[in-house]
Amino acid sequence: MLLLIFLRVPIGLAMFVAGLGGILIMTGDTSIAFGRLRSETYSTFSNYSLSIVPMFLLMGHFATLGGMSQALFKAAESWLGHRKGGVAMASVGACAGFGAICGSSLATAATMSRVALPELKRYGYSGGFSTATLAAGGTLGILIPPSVVLVIYAIITEQNIAKLFLAAFIPGILAAIGYMLAISVYVRINPGSAGIRERVRYLERLRALWDVWPVLIVFILVVGGIYLGWFTPTEGAAIGAFGTGIIAWFAGGITGASLSESFIVTAKSTAMIFFIIFGAAFYNGFLALTQMPQAAALWVSESGFSPMTIILIILVFYLILGCFMDSLSMILLTIPIFWPIVQGLDFNFVSLVELQSARLEDLVASGKEVPAALLAEAQSLLANGQELSREMTRELKLRGVSNGAFNRVNIEHTAIWFGILVLIVVEVGLITPPVGMNLFVINAMDRETPMVETYKAVLYFVASDLVRVALLMAFPVITLMLLPI
Repeated sequence: MLLLIFLRVPIGLAMFVAGLGGILIMTGDTSIAFGRLRSETYSTFSNYSLSIVPMFLLMGHFATLGGMSQALFKAAESWLGHRKGGVAMASVGACAGFGAICGSSLATAATMSRVALPELKRYGYSGGFSTATLAAGGTLGILIPPSVVLVIYAIITEQNIAKLFLAAFIPGILAAIGYMLAISVYVRINPGSAGIRERVRYLERLRALWDVWPVLIVFILVVGGIYLGWFTPTEGAAIGAFGTGIIAWFAGGITGASLSESFIVTAKSTAMIFFIIFGAAFYNGFLALTQMPQAAALWVSESGFSPMTIILIILVFYLILGCFMDSLSMILLTIPIFWPIVQGLDFNFVSLVELQSARLEDLVASGKEVPAALLAEAQSLLANGQELSREMTRELKLRGVSNGAFNRVNIEHTAIWFGILVLIVVEVGLITPPVGMNLFVINAMDRETPMVETYKAVLYFVASDLVRVALLMAFPVITLMLLPI
């Protein structure tokens, strides 16, 4: 498979060929392999959750047609542009805002570059610094929810999409702040790389801020609606695409030609993603036959390495792989191997006392009658860090506090924490030389800037990402604090 990839065969086709050939070798029966070809096609593409992908891609196209990218950049520039490196910071802020309504990193990078690159050049920002800033800012498109890559990760690991979106929110904000700090450091070390922009009056700032209300409405409606249970993630994606389309239509950005082009571009992008998913399904079927993921998990469990050491090794592997592959391909290629390993690690993010406390709060909130003395005793024990006995949980009729439920909650939190870490290091891969996808997208839009200049400047943003990964590894609560138990 790797040989085919290095020979420039599309990665979806490489995984499909390796998977189909592997199944033929393992079974020695062509009827099994080609029978799987028939069944896998339907089972893969009839997955209801996958319909989120074209909806989020279409939402990003409509947002561009509606002028939302320009409004976001203008608002961020009016508030930050007068600072040292302020126009670059505004670019990052606009990328973060656009990422909230576009689930693609490459789309965010390409769209915001068309808006921000001329302004950066206009105010005297060096070419390498400008392109590196926009390449790094574009990665926020897959971290700040909604995110296409997070949806795929959720499907592979069978996790709740809404909870993953919620967990990504704080790391996404930290990413934007970290990039702005990296810009601040860069312009102080290289003072000639950024020019000065005049200060904007507060009245103009408020007007620019008012123009971004469509973005806030779409983000709150989609992400807030999913979290509050008003609709499923798939319904939320459809509502977001429809709402963004209506806004773009009122803004005059949608014509018959542009609407047709949006559908065609979305269909092409979706077909590319779906073919990679299809190839990965065959590749994963071959892995399942070999029992290699299970054998790897067993070997790791018997290796004596600590759970954090294992996670660190996996993340370093992703950083190396990110120099040669795109984010979606990495997720589809590696998660079926790594997830069984991580699933067997014991992190104990949630204690039994915390689980019992959460379930007791749910019981009280439900309004069910509970003997006052029994409730007071249970609350006192939990407040002192003591677990409730089985007899007491039976008397209280607490549900979801068994050992099985306890293990499920911890596995879910492990999956979400690991998913966010993987998403961040995959995001680093998009801007890591020599083959960072975002670097090539931005550099193609600014042919005058040598790629080596972009490479030099982007290392500051890579350093910011590595600090963030270390922070989230050391303090998992940052990722998990918003999640309900």
